Amino acid sequence: MTSSQKEKLVKLARNLIGKSYKYGVSQEEAPNFFDCSSFTQYVLKQIGIELPRSSILQAADLKGEEINPLPDLSNLKIGDLLFMRSDRGHYYDRLFGGREVYIGHVGIYIGNGEVIHSREEKIDGVGIEKLDELTKNPNYHIAIIKRF
Repeated sequence: MTSSQKEKLVKLARNLIGKSYKYGVSQEEAPNFFDCSSFTQYVLKQIGIELPRSSILQAADLKGEEINPLPDLSNLKIGDLLFMRSDRGHYYDRLFGGREVYIGHVGIYIGNGEVIHSREEKIDGVGIEKLDELTKNPNYHIAIIKRF
């Protein structure tokens, strides 16, 4: 992702702050409602990156580079997708060579230790949270980081 794409991504994502959360939202309902994966799918599509609909399929998609090692978050870059364990989602470990990653949530790193995402609890829709606060919750443990 170029620096201008990253700038556009952050601006587009920030312009959606306050949009309501709706689990399992259809593409036709965006940009009025989002769940976590429809949010990342919608925003990245605006800069020319097509992603599958669900967070687990986005994590398993061959697009992007998986960033290691975890849990070192000091090397995050704007636009990185953060795939988290979460407390809901669809878990299919065979997509990850048998690794138990339990992807159920995704957000976009926007710099300054912040992630923008759509979440039902706490922010009830699209919003920004401090990554270190979010990941204190065991349901938001980062399992995979992807960079485009």
